Amino acid sequence: MAKKTESAKRPRRGTPKSTPKIARASRRPLRPPGKRNVTDTADAAPARKQPQLPKSQKLQKVLAQSGLGSRRAMEELIAAGKVKVNDEVATVGQRVTTEDLIQVGRRRIQFKVTTKLPRVILYHKPEGEIVSRDDPKERVSVFEKLPAIRNAKWLAIGRLDFNTCGLLIFTTSGELANRLMHPRFEVEREYAVRIFGKISPDDMRKLCSGVRLSDGVARFDVIEPQGGEGRNRWYRVIVKEGRNRLVRRMFEALGLQVSRLMRVRFGVVSLPASLRRGACVELKEAEIRDLLDWVGSVPPVVLPYREPSRKSPAVSKKTKSSPARVSSQTKGKSG
Repeated sequence: MAKKTESAKRPRRGTPKSTPKIARASRRPLRPPGKRNVTDTADAAPARKQPQLPKSQKLQKVLAQSGLGSRRAMEELIAAGKVKVNDEVATVGQRVTTEDLIQVGRRRIQFKVTTKLPRVILYHKPEGEIVSRDDPKERVSVFEKLPAIRNAKWLAIGRLDFNTCGLLIFTTSGELANRLMHPRFEVEREYAVRIFGKISPDDMRKLCSGVRLSDGVARFDVIEPQGGEGRNRWYRVIVKEGRNRLVRRMFEALGLQVSRLMRVRFGVVSLPASLRRGACVELKEAEIRDLLDWVGSVPPVVLPYREPSRKSPAVSKKTKSSPARVSSQTKGKSG
């Protein structure tokens, strides 16, 4: 009996005892705000109609959808003259069809339009990992923890710095990444922040009205106290932009020290409560459709065929044998 009591009092792995509920993430499934569950009801919505396939698309959108990078990165690549369409140097905004031959460097891309959904993965990033494929310091990268993928590339939707933990979203769709990250869409990012000391009412007002930083004014849309122990106090904050180290810099501008920072929500996607640090889980088709509907990015999605160059094969032998590293405890669970 004593063993049972001792086990019940043991704190959950990776979550401090003083951590508020907001930092423990939500158990609710992915569902856009305002949508109600119509399952098994008399007025259930009719079956989803198949979207019409476009005859042509902008080149940068096609390249982003193929998983080569974000749309902004593809625009820069096109502007640099590194992309050709039918053996001619392409221009930003040029429209292409399935009949066109696209070349990026030595790689040829033939694409077809289909209603197949992109893939989306949620990853619980621990502190001590970097969101980059190239790091001069050779620190552990979050990309090393993701499932192997063929003929595409995982794109990070937003970043977290080396000492920040929490929700990271990865997708194979550059268009989806762009719709969630671009500042003009003002997608909410929610964080649990632990501060050394207590924030005064005057500083709370400043954080909401605007704090001047080196790259412009920044403000929180929401900041709420969430309790804490001793001199460590937790706060819930929401911002609608993703500038580098924005949350930390806002507090530092007022002389406040952030001792822990955790992202718990990005848009309508919350960090699953059961997703352990360092583990990932892939969203189901219904959840991906909800997410696409919410951002207004309904399929079709471009699925590319890439002809690898002889010098750099698209899939290495190591990648082929690497299993998908999805935690067995979280498989099928979403946020």
